[in-house]
Amino acid sequence: VQLQASGGGLVQAGGSLRLSCAASGRTFSIYNMGWFRQAPGKEREFVAGIGWGGGRTYYADSVKGRYTISRDSAKNTVYLQMNSLKPEDTAVYYCAASYSGTYYSTTSYRHWGQGTQVTVSS
Repeated sequence: VQLQASGGGLVQAGGSLRLSCAASGRTFSIYNMGWFRQAPGKEREFVAGIGWGGGRTYYADSVKGRYTISRDSAKNTVYLQMNSLKPEDTAVYYCAASYSGTYYSTTSYRHWGQGTQVTVSS
């Protein structure tokens, strides 16, 4: 499975961005898709996840109510709509695909996209 993330950028606090993650290859074997982020000097953390087959969604408490993860099965693409952005949301965002395991653990994810920078100015 190959993942191509896009959509990052610079936005003012309170603004919105939408990230996309296009999957290719053996996508039929994917179990969950997730978005993670990593700020400078911090560990990579779970942001949101979605079941590839049934579409069940999961969110970190820090983004619940502001972010929405969704998927377009026909396009093999997962989106992360980010609203009401805050400076603390600044990070490199990664999409990832897992074949099994828990949705929030980085160790469950086998394939990772290249990362896209999100910068929120105050």
